[in-house]
Amino acid sequence: MHALILAAGQAPTRARLDGAWPGWNDDIELVVAADGGAGHADRLETTLDLWVGDGDSLDAEALAGLVAAGIAVQLARPDKDESDTELAVRAALDRGATRLTIVGALGGPRLDHALANVALLAMDELGGRDVRLIDQGARVRCLRAPDPTGAAASLVLEGRIGDVVSLLPWGGAVTGISTLGLHYPLRDEVLVEGRSRGLSNVRIAATASVTVRDGRLIVIESPASL
Repeated sequence: MHALILAAGQAPTRARLDGAWPGWNDDIELVVAADGGAGHADRLETTLDLWVGDGDSLDAEALAGLVAAGIAVQLARPDKDESDTELAVRAALDRGATRLTIVGALGGPRLDHALANVALLAMDELGGRDVRLIDQGARVRCLRAPDPTGAAASLVLEGRIGDVVSLLPWGGAVTGISTLGLHYPLRDEVLVEGRSRGLSNVRIAATASVTVRDGRLIVIESPASL
């Protein structure tokens, strides 16, 4: 099941996402809003199935409107340990989601929220699932290795020639990195956290790939049009 999560940060229109990442919303079966992310539904030309949050970024009238429209609501306590976006991700997983696309997670006035949303990609519960944060300027994924069988893990990067691809270690050094279809190749190499060597590579083929033997690698793609 492909679930769309609407976080409460800034979100582009559907037309801008379509231009940046064609097919981003293919086969979506579940749409979950994280609190104020409910306001993105019209911009993305979609309808909500579930709202999750503590209500601090959606007023009571708007929340009542969701209930009146028959949208399921899960109201959380304000003194919770999880962000509203994390609650929305967990709610989607509870409903059987195996693929997650999260919009509204990167933009907005709160850098801490953006960083926390990127960190969600490393959740153990998301291992083995296709999870991505997207806006018009970035598509962000986490490649973790080894895979459940103990083998190296790979990620296929479909896009346009000229797109920028950055590879950033997360939580320590990442070893055994090899790439195909990128201008600056890596061949069974190491990227160390705190260094910027993996920044700003360039896709030279419509289909590129990155393979990792051990560690967690944040993969950020940006459209060539930027």
